[in-house]
Amino acid sequence: MSITVTTFYQFTPLANPAAHKASLLARMHALAVKGTITLAHEGVNATVSGEASALTTFIDALKAELGITLPMARESYAGAQPFKRSKVKVKKELISLGAPANPSVCVGSYVEPADWNALITRGDVVTIDTRNDYEYAMGHFTGALNPATANFKQMVRFTEKVLKPLNANAVAMYCTGGIRCEKYSAYLMTQGYARVYHLRGGILAYLENIPKAQSLWQGTCFVFDERVSVGHGLAVAA
Repeated sequence: MSITVTTFYQFTPLANPAAHKASLLARMHALAVKGTITLAHEGVNATVSGEASALTTFIDALKAELGITLPMARESYAGAQPFKRSKVKVKKELISLGAPANPSVCVGSYVEPADWNALITRGDVVTIDTRNDYEYAMGHFTGALNPATANFKQMVRFTEKVLKPLNANAVAMYCTGGIRCEKYSAYLMTQGYARVYHLRGGILAYLENIPKAQSLWQGTCFVFDERVSVGHGLAVAA
């Protein structure tokens, strides 16, 4: 049995995120959709899984209820259900940087997977992995800086202590699915960086679309479910 896994996020104002918790959780249970949805005033972030048609029904209902379009949705597949439970969380922020950053107001420039190699091999571009240290150790892009963080809030210190002294002409960044880059790129824009780029759809989009023979990715990509990590073609890593 093939299980569809959908990862999505969208930064968009939600007036009362808590009001949607019960109805979304009820739909998840009714359609046997598992995984976690996080709601906040700044938007939605989720990784959910289930049988393909049931998942499509659920996603359509979620978009209608929240009034969103989910432009950053990514599908992959698993041989078995990678999640044990269905959860809907309500938080103050989807992901906390610990500094002002609003992707709904300003964000860096998106770079398609097909154009990513050309960007990060330019001599004037500093490429940053915005994930945590253990994720970088499992896999990363050739030449990317490792901020050596244990949590996302430490990216602010990295910016002050490491990035700013580099006087980078342009900054390119990436993360698993794109959400951390949205937040961090918005932060860099507030810090006066004008040329900020991030990989559209994150590592998952790159691994899905770029053949291994043309890839600058080394290793595997950590994912937050029982698959642990995936490789090119989003195949579960051995």
